[in-house]
Amino acid sequence: MRRRQFLASGVALLPFLAGCAHPTVVLDMDEATADDVADEVSTPVDGGSTESAVVEAALENGTATRRSRTELFDRSGTVRFDGAFYEVASTELESDEVTVYDVVVETNPEDSTPSVGEVAYADLPEVDREHLEPVVTDENADSSREELGVRYGTAEEVGNESVFVTEPQYDVVTHQDSQYRVTVESRTTTETEYRYELTEVSSDVETFADSVRDRYQFELSELSEAERDVVEAAIDGGYFEESDAFRSVVDRIRDHEGIDTTDAYGTWLVEYEDTAYITYVEW
Repeated sequence: MRRRQFLASGVALLPFLAGCAHPTVVLDMDEATADDVADEVSTPVDGGSTESAVVEAALENGTATRRSRTELFDRSGTVRFDGAFYEVASTELESDEVTVYDVVVETNPEDSTPSVGEVAYADLPEVDREHLEPVVTDENADSSREELGVRYGTAEEVGNESVFVTEPQYDVVTHQDSQYRVTVESRTTTETEYRYELTEVSSDVETFADSVRDRYQFELSELSEAERDVVEAAIDGGYFEESDAFRSVVDRIRDHEGIDTTDAYGTWLVEYEDTAYITYVEW
């Protein structure tokens, strides 16, 4: 079976690298500044991003709307923008079915004879060159037969210039000494109109971090010598050994509300000897 990776916004979603050992247990404690604490429970919004445009519009107009196939701000309901922190409320207004297109590129085809047409990468329209650039310019690409999927989006998003979407005019692209077989795939998905509203919860990072500490921070004290050794190793670079002392420390941590937790791992805000630590645990 050919391996297919997908490229979106110029970034390859690469497969997990096999062969990297991972410890079965982890206790890692990093000293937490106010910025560190705030970052654990909020999503930074950078200028020029889609999120930034939505936030700016909502702050200016009271609400902002956006049509999308994915939700924004899915990591946290709190965003950090221009030094302040806001709770984001999103409401789904209406949804429609839309057709989206992916261009699948076989990077080393057995048969590079075109059945539709052949075109040089340099002669493609700008929209297609931009989409295919991560494929044809990757000097470190795997030389084995491999498929790369390039997300194009809806016909409206692509526009009228593409020679692949929606009706392919070529099925082979050449670049330098390489040939690439190109096919177009379509699928139906849901596009939703969202309304966003923002409520300011803090105007500065220190005040916001203090509110997070009030909710989550707890003291780890009265430890045995073995437990102290575990904690100090975790502070020094991480503790990765199964032991009774490790289990005892983890049980004490898990007795408290965590910032982000599952049945197998989580993050807590721990105070130890008058210092706060972002504490990550796997058990």
